[in-house]
Amino acid sequence: MKKSLEILVSTLAGLALMAIMVLTFLDVTGRKLLSHSITGSLELTELLMVVVIFGALPLVSLKGEHVVFDSLDAVLPRFVQRIQRTLVHLICAALLLGLGYLMWNTGSEFGITGETTAQLKIAKAPFIHGMGVLCALTGLVHLYKAFSPEEEKEESTEGGTL
Repeated sequence: MKKSLEILVSTLAGLALMAIMVLTFLDVTGRKLLSHSITGSLELTELLMVVVIFGALPLVSLKGEHVVFDSLDAVLPRFVQRIQRTLVHLICAALLLGLGYLMWNTGSEFGITGETTAQLKIAKAPFIHGMGVLCALTGLVHLYKAFSPEEEKEESTEGGTL
């Protein structure tokens, strides 16, 4: 299941990032060579950035690649570090699940009112629903990590902490 999640969200974020690069290349090329940019390229880039950011969020949490301040770890006993790590994951899970719920509701409201982007008239509701689902998925990742016995082993072997 963990590997499937990694493949799904990394593919989603990677495809959106690739689409941004292609769109930017074509837009700049069209502007320089044909004196005409792609209509709505800014809106498309903004929507694709939402997909990149929220698509990568579960992966970043799953791999523990977020910024970590561990300046007190040298003086805290191991059991306090485990309690702290569990509490942080539980708080993150609660906040992300709550945020996912709020975003889902907002997406539903936008769907009812028919909110669209200004220029291309793309419906906003699916993107906001997607943001909610990915936030909730990230919350579930933190819930998993809060009770995962391998958590300590995974984080102790990782580098890149501050």
